[in-house]
Amino acid sequence: MTLKQHPFFFLSLLIALVFISFLFALANGSSTLSFQEIVSLFNGSASALQQSIVFELRLPRALAAFAAGALLSLAGVLMQVLLRNPLADPYVLGVSGGSAFAALLAMLLGLSSFMLTSSAFFGALLSIFLVFSFAHNQGSWNISRLLLTGIILASGWGALISFVLVIAPPEKIHGMLFWLMGDLSYDRPLLPAYLILSIGLLASLFIARQLNILLWGDIQASSLGIHSKQLRIIIFFLSSLLTAGAITLAGSIGFVGLVIPHLVRLIIGTDHRILLPASALSGGILLVLADTLARTLLAPQQLPVGVLTALIGVPLFLYLLRRSA
Repeated sequence: MTLKQHPFFFLSLLIALVFISFLFALANGSSTLSFQEIVSLFNGSASALQQSIVFELRLPRALAAFAAGALLSLAGVLMQVLLRNPLADPYVLGVSGGSAFAALLAMLLGLSSFMLTSSAFFGALLSIFLVFSFAHNQGSWNISRLLLTGIILASGWGALISFVLVIAPPEKIHGMLFWLMGDLSYDRPLLPAYLILSIGLLASLFIARQLNILLWGDIQASSLGIHSKQLRIIIFFLSSLLTAGAITLAGSIGFVGLVIPHLVRLIIGTDHRILLPASALSGGILLVLADTLARTLLAPQQLPVGVLTALIGVPLFLYLLRRSA
């Protein structure tokens, strides 16, 4: 039996791993909880301190990590279809740059965490609008123009980010760098992220058959009644919205949206009806585990979660490249 022949078994396995990853996140931290103590949290027999640690600190952070990982992985699958490039990741079109610049500007001005989150989201939306406007000038639209526009815009955002870091006071640099490398340590609203994830996943599954056909090329897709240009525009906005949600929630976290789609594609194939939910679940699991390690490896000091995803993602991606060569 192979997982490609039984994809629903693989999805069931991933759902089980989601619960295991959450148990791992809830149990580990400055004080370790046993399985019995975690169970006692849900029958009301746990202490007030244990309830506070889990329900106010660890569970919200694990939920945020899962949402961010799922958003990035889902966006990565769509971006790789859009750009016809297996090396594409959610950040390749500069969406993260606009979000990062707006977030760092909010930190520089000393705005509240709510304003920081709002600024990051609107910065991402601005970047999406700019990329689409310049890449779709006078009705022209092609992958090369889109990619070039995104790369140029990302370079511009990078210059502005460097400028903000240069003029920022020393006491704010640490928080800014943490955000740039991925930070799940501050309070953030979870409902918008899960709303974006739900909409993005449902919309992606709705066009999953068309994504499968688009892999054959534009000529074959057109012969089967698929309007490739309109479909690519939909994919662009979907992947960009998912990326914006992830960045707003957790900052810039690398490798999740690049490695996870590759890994899942190797296991279950290229059918997007299975690939999309499997990638979302796998990305969420990876980021929950990585964030738990980020806050426990050097406790009480915390690491940016992006450092852990890079340490995991680089050797894993090199292995995948060697295996597929």
